[in-house]
Amino acid sequence: MTPRVIFPNKVLPYLLVAPQLAITAVFFYWPASQALYQSMLKEDPFGLSSRFVWFQNFSKVLSDPNYLNSLKVTLIFSVSTAALAMSAALLLAVMADKVIRGKGLYRTLLIWPYAVAPAIAGMLWLFMFNPSMGTFAYMLRGAGFNWDPLLNGNQAMVLVVAAAAWKQISYNFLFFVAGLQAIPKTLIEAAAIDGAGETKRFWTIVFPLLAPTTFFLLVVNTVYAFFDTFGIIHAVTGGGPGKATETLVYKVYNDGFVNLILGDSAAQSVILMVIVIALTAFQFRYVERKVHYG
Repeated sequence: MTPRVIFPNKVLPYLLVAPQLAITAVFFYWPASQALYQSMLKEDPFGLSSRFVWFQNFSKVLSDPNYLNSLKVTLIFSVSTAALAMSAALLLAVMADKVIRGKGLYRTLLIWPYAVAPAIAGMLWLFMFNPSMGTFAYMLRGAGFNWDPLLNGNQAMVLVVAAAAWKQISYNFLFFVAGLQAIPKTLIEAAAIDGAGETKRFWTIVFPLLAPTTFFLLVVNTVYAFFDTFGIIHAVTGGGPGKATETLVYKVYNDGFVNLILGDSAAQSVILMVIVIALTAFQFRYVERKVHYG
């Protein structure tokens, strides 16, 4: 049994956790409480007066077709981004783990994209695939493909998913490489001696042992797709064309900061927070059951 740690000073533990508790209270609980309060207010167009309307803003938001469309867009965008970012990072990590010469160089080059700001990452992809001056857009048109994400909603979604996934691949790559290095090489060598092929060794030994890392990244990528992709969407499509890429977090910004519908925007932010908390709790409650920690 692990011995219990006892502090000689009873005040010391509280002093050690006080800074983190203060940061959490100031930057999470206080804004969350303000958003919850704001979501129950209705202001006049000039912001001079407000009245308490309880849950009227929530019922208005949940019955709005545009909000339901944003919910659908967010679901498609989040699943696609997380799946693409994690699968590409896992492939790169497995390939980099096999490299003998120049392994450090390969890993450094693959980590660099994580240092790029989301808005800059979005602009890079927009320049490459811009229908009027993008290099790759020119190549696509030369191949006979009518590429125009500024007018085609499906192409715009593909572009923002690719940009968001590219930005997150480096983060996932770091954890997958660390997970691969923690797997005992003797297990893989024993399977190879028994005649198991490379693909079978990966799916029966390597991937199951990466389950804790994969689960952690699943949660992180879900939160990333919901919140941290705002800069990419704002830079690349601005939620268009025709709200085809307007996710929940972008609609909060559009209604609150652009259209100044503060009550509805606050209600949307509360709903978004509840969705992310519920989704994370679901992942920990049901998905983690299938994870085996070695």
